[in-house]
Amino acid sequence: MDEAVELARELIRIDSVGGGEAAVAEPLARRLSDAGFAVRTHAHAPGRTGLIARWGTGEPVTLTGHLDTVPLGGQAWRHAPHGAEIDGDRLYGRGSSDMKAGVAALVVAAERHVRRTGPKAALEMVFTVGEETGCEGAADMVAAGLVSRSRALLVAEPTANRVLLGHKGALWLEATTRGTTAHGSMPHLGDNAIYKLARVIGAVETFDPGVPEHPWLGPSTVNVGTVRGGINVNSVPDLAAATIDLRTVAGQDHGSLRERLQAALGDEATLDVLVDLPAIWTEPDDPFVLALVEAGAGAPGDHPAASYFTDASVLAAACGGGPTVVCGPGEPEQAHVTDEYCLVHRIEDAVEIYTAALGHLA
Repeated sequence: MDEAVELARELIRIDSVGGGEAAVAEPLARRLSDAGFAVRTHAHAPGRTGLIARWGTGEPVTLTGHLDTVPLGGQAWRHAPHGAEIDGDRLYGRGSSDMKAGVAALVVAAERHVRRTGPKAALEMVFTVGEETGCEGAADMVAAGLVSRSRALLVAEPTANRVLLGHKGALWLEATTRGTTAHGSMPHLGDNAIYKLARVIGAVETFDPGVPEHPWLGPSTVNVGTVRGGINVNSVPDLAAATIDLRTVAGQDHGSLRERLQAALGDEATLDVLVDLPAIWTEPDDPFVLALVEAGAGAPGDHPAASYFTDASVLAAACGGGPTVVCGPGEPEQAHVTDEYCLVHRIEDAVEIYTAALGHLA
């Protein structure tokens, strides 16, 4: 069996749902160390260890993926979620597409790259924790100064081996309103926080993000995702809150956007930042994009952006703001689903694509 497929199976068998990434990092650190990489681990929290591996001199190409996976959900699985079963061309298991197959393909391609004859590009492998909950591990690595400036950044999130040129950003906020509690039979003695929040939600619904639609990423959007408030039916609520999901496009400043929203809401609500991840975009004629396409990756096409955000939102600036591309063997539609799978042949193809692209860059 192809070694990248076998490595993907090894990683899928390790339960890293919402934590436990240290057990996933261990075999990767061992392999990369054996291949000649200088490996450094970084503990984000107990049991939650990512790693950075560096090979060669000069400005590297950065290859990245995350080691955590999302929960299994309440629906029964037909294939054991950590069994790494292969049925025909499908490798089943939580994380198969999102994104342990991509991590495995990166590692095997890196091993092959350093063994090749002729010129070689310097490499930096960055494997993170906590991506699924807001790119926490990547932010921790950047804050610790562990991520190097690089020539280009490749994120192996699931794209079915098609080149995607970026993704929208995410600014998640919590709007909180406050009042004064009183007995529900005497509401005039209180100050109802839920009424205030209702007015805030109405203002959010009509809020204009204030930027033109991006030609490829589309419009900047806003959505209220959750609402909570009150303690019981016969009391005037003194606290209420709603979460707001703003999706942003390249060049949109999150600080200014938050100020505009606060002005629209007025004094009735305070805004707290939950997640702040900028948009990513690379032009389709960038040499890094062309190298991947020439190596066999699918061209960006008419829908060249990912619908999800990635660690690139955190890592791209630390890497120097160079070209950033998302390209991985997983199936995008399989991310987070019951009986998640990745096509075996895409894992094998991804290794060839990455290896050839690194050769072009060298």
